Amino acid sequence: MKAVPFAICLTLVAAQAQAISRYDPTHMSCNKIQSTIAREGAVILRYQSSRVPGLPLYDRYVQSERFCNMGEVRTRASVPSADTSFCPVYICKRPDVDRRFHRRFFHN
Repeated sequence: MKAVPFAICLTLVAAQAQAISRYDPTHMSCNKIQSTIAREGAVILRYQSSRVPGLPLYDRYVQSERFCNMGEVRTRASVPSADTSFCPVYICKRPDVDRRFHRRFFHN
């Protein structure tokens, strides 16, 4: 009897995880990438590494900090696009504060 509500909860969690859109930024202009992120709030961009052939790279790119998890901040990043090699976008990172120098560093 308890298995049914548990199965329903798992189904809802899986449906929410599939809701984020995935794109290949190398087939989009920089303006299209930025407008897609602005429209959807958060997207996953997947592309091939320029340094290691065949290595796929991906991350979750966001419009604002409200799409970040608690304790994370929005920070600048860049992705390759069809028209530029560095299209400016934002990702969420967890800051690490160096108490001695009062500077923030970001974990990868």
